[in-house]
Amino acid sequence: MSSETSSQAIADIKQEQLPIPSHKLHGWTHFLGLYAGEHVAATEFVIGATFVALGASTKDILIGLLIGNFLAILSWTVITAPIAVQTRLSLYTYLHKIAGDSMTNLYNWANVLIFMVISAAMITVSSSAVRLLFNIPAQLHWYPTSSLFVLVVLAVGMIVVVVAMYGFNAVAEFSGLCGPWLVVMFVCGAFVLFPALANSVLGRTELSSFGDFITIGDQSIWTGVNSKGEPGIGLWEVIGFAWAANTITHFGLIDMALLRYAKSSLYGLCTSAGMLFGHYVAWIAAGVMGAGTAVLLKSNIVELDPGDVAYRALGLSGYVIVIVAGWTTANANLYRAGLAAQSIFHTHSRKMVTFTVGCITVVIACFPFVFSQMLPLLTYAGLLVAPVGGIVFAEHVVFPRIGFTRYWAHFRRSNHSTPAIAAWIGGLAFGFGLNAMNVMSFYYLFLPTWIFTILLYTILAKQYGAAEKYPVEQAEDEKRTEEIKAFQAEQAISEGDPIRDHSWLSKALTGIAWTSLGLTLVLALRVMFWSPDMTAYEQNVAIFYPWAFVFTITYFAFAYWVLHRRKALNLHLAD
Repeated sequence: MSSETSSQAIADIKQEQLPIPSHKLHGWTHFLGLYAGEHVAATEFVIGATFVALGASTKDILIGLLIGNFLAILSWTVITAPIAVQTRLSLYTYLHKIAGDSMTNLYNWANVLIFMVISAAMITVSSSAVRLLFNIPAQLHWYPTSSLFVLVVLAVGMIVVVVAMYGFNAVAEFSGLCGPWLVVMFVCGAFVLFPALANSVLGRTELSSFGDFITIGDQSIWTGVNSKGEPGIGLWEVIGFAWAANTITHFGLIDMALLRYAKSSLYGLCTSAGMLFGHYVAWIAAGVMGAGTAVLLKSNIVELDPGDVAYRALGLSGYVIVIVAGWTTANANLYRAGLAAQSIFHTHSRKMVTFTVGCITVVIACFPFVFSQMLPLLTYAGLLVAPVGGIVFAEHVVFPRIGFTRYWAHFRRSNHSTPAIAAWIGGLAFGFGLNAMNVMSFYYLFLPTWIFTILLYTILAKQYGAAEKYPVEQAEDEKRTEEIKAFQAEQAISEGDPIRDHSWLSKALTGIAWTSLGLTLVLALRVMFWSPDMTAYEQNVAIFYPWAFVFTITYFAFAYWVLHRRKALNLHLAD
């Protein structure tokens, strides 16, 4: 094959199926922002309040969440990032090379199910804010109790579906703007409601020491007693959930799609922006907001939904945070569900497949049990995909170390990998079997399941040809890799580098956006530390609510203006 013919063949391949070229890699600041934006979302309201309802203690929350999220950061850095950087492929493409069509189709079905459920939960969360505008009662059962709430879900949900079909790129860019604002607003919400909590426990609105915080937490937030009045979850369960919450993306390797753009596998440490600020801080802040709202409304936290909590903590900005956080998260996951479904029904367009999947998702969103059961749903979703991560880890990391041939099924021209499918089914049977026997906390089931799948796949793959050598096929594969690198090097020269906007106007607009966030935080700190009594507290809150909303509008207006200028600059140069 001539070089021109080879280049044309490579050009005809969909870009998603090729390794990411070096000129499209991103720096570490990109990943800090990416993970901060993705992991501060509407789910944090649900999960933070759920820890309160499950009866975790204050010390277990402070220590357990720190340890669990640190383990999650290590999982991304040690497992996901190295495979992503070495292959420069998404999991979907790499899995197809390892296990062929059959395994990939099964995995895509699993992803459709998982991302539909997560999207449905986020649509329900967004709807919980909209329902307040129509005085619809909180939906506390597993089924909807108001026909008007169903209409709200259908309206909010169909907006999500349409955007996922047509305008996902714009939403993805807008989601990047939301990260800093979401972090600030979660912290502000906790600051605003904490004096009310302090007054209910200590009889005063101000704290004199960290011990006061522990006392308030033990007595009114993380009491160690669940909503049924029974002893709650302990330290190991808190650690386990914090680690397992993102099993899909680290042990399950979904985040290969993001980290394949990293210049180094050490960029896996950038997930700390999401885990420490997004999960650790936001989950604690959500717990404080939920408990504070329950005190002010003289209610129980299990009787509140995210809309109640956000509105009481942040006023009109609370509507914005719940709607935006739920909307952006739902769009991203519904888009993923549509992509997975389209790869199965490849004769149909992505838009139509996404529309069909979206309609089913919206129907699911009408049932509030989806978001109220987020902890077990996320854990079981992780258990569902952990075996697939084990199969890929075995092929990529274990096989070269024990003398097996990586990509053996690909070299044998096999579209069906019996070892991969059998190992996945075996891993699921093993994991859910352990759960049925109640051998260990289900938060940790992903770990033995992952290890078991690695062993099972290795044993089965040996029987089917993984231990054999394929020198001719390997030489052809290496030659193909070099041709792709040469083609991408030519592309890099022709495309040129993206232009960065260093104009004074954009700097000024960015400064205004960040200043608005800073002023919001200052007002919240004033409520927290300069409210000597409830009268002063109520006055400070009355100032915070309208100005926080003004600064919210200011931030988004100016931040989006900067984004629009940067896009316009690159489009102009491209023309």
